[in-house]
Amino acid sequence: MYKHNECQMILPEEFCLPFAGKLNPKNRWCQLALIIPWDAVETKYAKNFKSKSGQAAYSLRVALGALIIQNRKSLSDRELVEEISENPYLQYFLGFKSFVQDKPFDPSLMVHFRKRLGKDIINEVNELIAKPLSTTKDSDDDDNPGNNAPSGTEREFPKQEKENTGKLILDATCTPADIHYPTDLWLLNETREALEEIIDVLHEPDIGINKKPRTYRNNARRDYLNIDKQKRKSAKKIRKGIGQQLRYIKRDLKVVKDLSTKNTLTLLNKRQYRNLLVCREIYRQQSMMYRNRVHKVEDRIVSLHMPFIRPIVRGKSGADVEFGAKLAISIVNGYSFMEYLSFNAFNEGKTLIQSIKNYHQRFGYYPKVVIADKIYRNRENIKYCKSVGIRLCGPPLGRPTKNAELLKKQKKEWMQKLETQLRPYLEKVSVSMALVELWLV
Repeated sequence: MYKHNECQMILPEEFCLPFAGKLNPKNRWCQLALIIPWDAVETKYAKNFKSKSGQAAYSLRVALGALIIQNRKSLSDRELVEEISENPYLQYFLGFKSFVQDKPFDPSLMVHFRKRLGKDIINEVNELIAKPLSTTKDSDDDDNPGNNAPSGTEREFPKQEKENTGKLILDATCTPADIHYPTDLWLLNETREALEEIIDVLHEPDIGINKKPRTYRNNARRDYLNIDKQKRKSAKKIRKGIGQQLRYIKRDLKVVKDLSTKNTLTLLNKRQYRNLLVCREIYRQQSMMYRNRVHKVEDRIVSLHMPFIRPIVRGKSGADVEFGAKLAISIVNGYSFMEYLSFNAFNEGKTLIQSIKNYHQRFGYYPKVVIADKIYRNRENIKYCKSVGIRLCGPPLGRPTKNAELLKKQKKEWMQKLETQLRPYLEKVSVSMALVELWLV
């Protein structure tokens, strides 16, 4: 059950402290509380509660505010509750009317807050906050000073299409998850230990009646540590360790199958049954890669407890592969908008057209310039940008010509376009075009 709180916003001066004094209105948490549209988000949050009976749930401000604090301060669930109980500014941010010394809620409720506030609601909150603020700044293109951007609350667009205004920056990144790397040998050890726990639960009714099946868990643990503790592991030793763990897992899966015929799988709790399904898929993937001597498989699982995480190849200098969700974002006047989110790898070039359409839906006009990486410059995207009058920055497609005169002419044209684009910025920073030419060379 959820009760609407029509008056969630209170001023810092109205917050009651157990000691003399008042909260500072210039504090970052007080200012952030005034920016977030709590009332608009509460309507969407209340749809998660269909029943009108039962214990009343915590307000949207407590749920969303706790997630914001946890994200910005990088706290665990228990540390977050302790931090809130000690800080009056955080309690004001959560909508409390006075300082409370006791714990505001149990740390286990953070799990329910994260489930109720999914990525769609969080993205809508970001849209409500960032869109009005991003339109208050002046456009980077000052060619038409009289063409001001509409307010963020404008929903209906005029019949006449507005002139392209503003600059849209597109890029993709990966939100890293806490995944052990390298994964194969460690993952197989985690899989084997999970299966051994399942075997213990299934054999529990037969204790004293039937002999427990042998799993050789001590030998398996010893074989794993003999390789894992080595500072320098050769590919031959790692392959040997993977083969050993695969054979132990194969035996354990056979034991689980035999025990399931005698005792029902309902003895397992929800977590153990889920781990059993994931363990079978991990064994299938790892055995296939082991037999074929490859390191790639479709929908590869890299974590037993987070099977939805996929390896994302980024090609960065620090790490070639990252583990987490891949996120396509757009930036307008310094404010970021989420365009696409997926745990599977995707080509970010395919998100350009939809990002431009989202830009038009937010502000009522198309951007004048789109700045993106080379991967966004495919024929389909270039054709679409030309059709709506958008300049997509970057060199032309294809290999550069071998004709020296033609290449010199093309470079001259590129420099003229670049000079036209950078002239307003060069006048502000007093940089000559000769330095730009030297940098390009």
